[in-house]
Amino acid sequence: MKILVTGGTGYIGSHTVVELQNQGFEVVIVDNLSNSSEEIVGQIEKITGIRPILEVFDLVNREKTADFFKRNSDIKGVIHFAASKAVGESVVKPLEYYRNNLVSLMNILESMKENQIPYIVFSSSCTVYGQPDELPVSEKAPIKKAESPYGNTKQISEEILQDTIKTSEIKTIALRYFNPIGAHESALIGELPLGVPNNLVPFITQTAIGIRKELKVFGGDYPTIDGTPIRDYIHVVDLAKAHVVAVRRMIEDKMKNGFEVFNLGTGKGYSVLEVINAFEKISGEKLRYKIVDRREGDVIEVWADPTFSNEELGWKAEKGIEEMVASAWKWEQAYRKNELLK
Repeated sequence: MKILVTGGTGYIGSHTVVELQNQGFEVVIVDNLSNSSEEIVGQIEKITGIRPILEVFDLVNREKTADFFKRNSDIKGVIHFAASKAVGESVVKPLEYYRNNLVSLMNILESMKENQIPYIVFSSSCTVYGQPDELPVSEKAPIKKAESPYGNTKQISEEILQDTIKTSEIKTIALRYFNPIGAHESALIGELPLGVPNNLVPFITQTAIGIRKELKVFGGDYPTIDGTPIRDYIHVVDLAKAHVVAVRRMIEDKMKNGFEVFNLGTGKGYSVLEVINAFEKISGEKLRYKIVDRREGDVIEVWADPTFSNEELGWKAEKGIEEMVASAWKWEQAYRKNELLK
């Protein structure tokens, strides 16, 4: 069965391609390589023994998107990752985020309708909950006004999907995930942002290996255990496996509704300083870090109630925080070593 993975050379996308191929799916990737590299396709091939097809173009381009789907009408489902994803950057560049994240989704849905492609797994986010009233956050929590344009694009995208299924045969599973970190056990793929990282763990590993002078901790005066924000961190491989489970749920006709939502997290929150301490413990490295002003768009604390995903989706996160940061560190070291050998 052929699955399109948009943004498939990106961080979560590449790990999902690996899990799909490991379970016998044929994968085609569409990516504009705005925050990733074509080299990832070769790394995926080293892991799975199969080289996925990659087409490089921007899904915001309606004509190119329509042409791709026309040539690949045998696709049975789509996993849609391709989107700009940095909370802080979205505050500075809101129009860029709305254009990229919303127009690409609409182009995909139009082409899916035209070519009778019935299934889409949408990469959503816990940001749709804003700063939740209750913790942990279940799927029944209210969708609150987004704290950032990025979060708003996820809210609007879910609304677009809900409206689309009412007038088409398309079925959707929206996976609202918390904070993916870590890397594949092979250390051949991992999180490699272009430029200065927006996410905590790559900033930690790049600081530890000497690429960054010091780690910036955004805010030390939050009403939390140590003053730093708290998040639910999930291993990227656990997350990738959930996407394969969602695809199987669709093709095996197990969905209860045309639009389903699942929270993907561990159910445990860690502060920024706790993550730093976990990294220092497993790596033996002492990190240079500095607490700076809060970052606009960040919520204070959020972690998942994964009960519904565990019971209804039949998926459960397996890896703990130390295993997560250890895999990220292994990946960072392997990547820098390979770069030196080039």
